[in-house]
Amino acid sequence: MKKNYRIAPSILSADFARLGAEVKSVIEAGADWIHFDVMDNHYVPNLTFGPMICKALKPHAQTGAGVDVPIDVHLMVSPVDTLAASFADAGADLISFHPDASGHVHRSIQAIKSQGVKAGLVFNPAEPLDVLKWTLDEIDLILIMSVNPGFGGQSFIDSALRKIEQARKLIDASGRDIRLEVDGGIKTDNIRRVADAGADTFVAGSAIFGKPNYKAVIDQMRLALG
Repeated sequence: MKKNYRIAPSILSADFARLGAEVKSVIEAGADWIHFDVMDNHYVPNLTFGPMICKALKPHAQTGAGVDVPIDVHLMVSPVDTLAASFADAGADLISFHPDASGHVHRSIQAIKSQGVKAGLVFNPAEPLDVLKWTLDEIDLILIMSVNPGFGGQSFIDSALRKIEQARKLIDASGRDIRLEVDGGIKTDNIRRVADAGADTFVAGSAIFGKPNYKAVIDQMRLALG
């Protein structure tokens, strides 16, 4: 059976001076989700977007038919809970965070879900998946980092493929509908390998926004996925 793949362009690589237009353009080009990399210059060495930007972009995240394209927020922040609540209020549809950035992982998951938002956990390249033993029944998404967080445009770390395979086995054994997302160095020439390892959702930043024709890149990715 053909998988229901999702391509989630990361606006970290978009033109910040025209973000609304960039979001509209990439949705017209075929984006399934809009990925929002939130960095705090504390948990990671960079500073990006806050909830006000998310709220401002929410009206732009629509198809021509008026259907909302999900805003997928990846929090690279510590602490987690206050900003998670603010992004939920700003219109985020999915909010993921790093377990090591939260004092109480299960409580943070519950807080996100209590606001009607889907919750996910993010795993850095050298971070084990152990916390999933205790949280898999609560989450909607697992995000595997295939680069170290903090900057766009990095190269894919091949060892992430083994972690994707491990996460896929856990998801399949759970029987739950959990998205398996991968972020970092995703390009047209490696997206198939990442899918074969078990991923179904792909974050791509510079691979899309760094090219003149967004649709051509997203079409090439879908062709590679089959």
